[in-house]
Amino acid sequence: MKQIITFLVPCFFALISYSQNIDKIINVGEVERIENVLSSDKMQGRKTFTPFIDTAANFIAGEFKKAGLKYFDGLASYRQPFSMLKANFISASGNVDGHSVDSNHIIAITTDPELKFDENSGYAKVVIGDTANFFKEAFSLLKSNKKYLVLVDTSFAGNFDRLRRFNRESFEAKAPVIFVLTNENPSTYHFEIRNEITSSSLANVVGVLPGKSKKNEYVIFSAHYDHLGVGKPDAKGDSIYNGANDDAAGTTAVIMLANYFGQLNNNERTLVFVTFTAEEIGGFGSQYFSKQLDPDKVVAMFNIEMIGTDSKWGNNSAYITGYEKSDFGEILQSNLEGSNFHFEPDPYPQQNLFYRSDNATLAALGVPAHTISTSKMDNEPNYHKQSDEISTLDMNNMAEIIKAVAISSRSIVSGKDTPTRVEKK
Repeated sequence: MKQIITFLVPCFFALISYSQNIDKIINVGEVERIENVLSSDKMQGRKTFTPFIDTAANFIAGEFKKAGLKYFDGLASYRQPFSMLKANFISASGNVDGHSVDSNHIIAITTDPELKFDENSGYAKVVIGDTANFFKEAFSLLKSNKKYLVLVDTSFAGNFDRLRRFNRESFEAKAPVIFVLTNENPSTYHFEIRNEITSSSLANVVGVLPGKSKKNEYVIFSAHYDHLGVGKPDAKGDSIYNGANDDAAGTTAVIMLANYFGQLNNNERTLVFVTFTAEEIGGFGSQYFSKQLDPDKVVAMFNIEMIGTDSKWGNNSAYITGYEKSDFGEILQSNLEGSNFHFEPDPYPQQNLFYRSDNATLAALGVPAHTISTSKMDNEPNYHKQSDEISTLDMNNMAEIIKAVAISSRSIVSGKDTPTRVEKK
């Protein structure tokens, strides 16, 4: 009995100490401090390609420095810079089997400034017929990085105009895909496209805590720090999309987790803390970041998106996208045994959230990369509105969610648990 007591007493006090330490680092005061900066009017909505996204990046970099993070993969700072190419449409003309095509019936998704091609130019010809799932097929072709001439049935005229608004931005040159609204299937054709191509610099913000015994195994904690900027005033005269929940909340969590694990300083695996830019315009920041890593070395990714409001189950709960695709969620929940917090499977499977956030690129490569969120996707009144301000967030619940992520990740961070891989897409 004395031996048992001798063993249990230190464990009890270690548990008490652990709880006290996490409360000192992850608490409501810190949530409010960071959120107040990121979602303030001074940030002007943190829109991509504005000076205010740089202001936000500087703040995050300063927090990473205070947490004692190292630079990522040979970078000279916490910024991971990359360039974005943007195609500004100038003109389009063409003919099929000798008949001219209305320029409004041509959409060119390309980063080429000038494009001339015909049936001998190596373009694969694809028809999207009237019974097809238009956007599913269109986006599948756009992701393929192959040259296509896509003939779109005129029954899709409405969707065709929606596709025209699709951004023509990329961080790398991609093979052109030309969509033509027509019911013809020509044997001969000729098209000429002109664009103005501009290049702009962007940056993710990345910091690293090197692992002790498993340095080449990575665990990623991520969120996006960009938002929508400034738009038309709403009924209250507010023109700033502050993005307090989307996704200053996730960015706040990443900063606090970096500080927490930095102070613990006992991670066996290497921890990577990254806040992505350009999520709102197509997820370009996370796509670029993912291409700088060997996915086989990434053990898990905790992507945190919109945790500022309570979930459909109330406080002390959150859901995990793609829960059924690996045992990531089961590991997290087992580490929370005895607590009031619970993780649930994504309750909105019809919205395909698993492949709609910054976890998507690594998930498609087989990484157990999941998004943790509380956003009620069927009823989130401030989503993408000027009213997404800090006053609408539940700071106490946010602090508990961030603590839950910290505690539930510990067996993965320590190297004890390794989530099963996601099927490659």
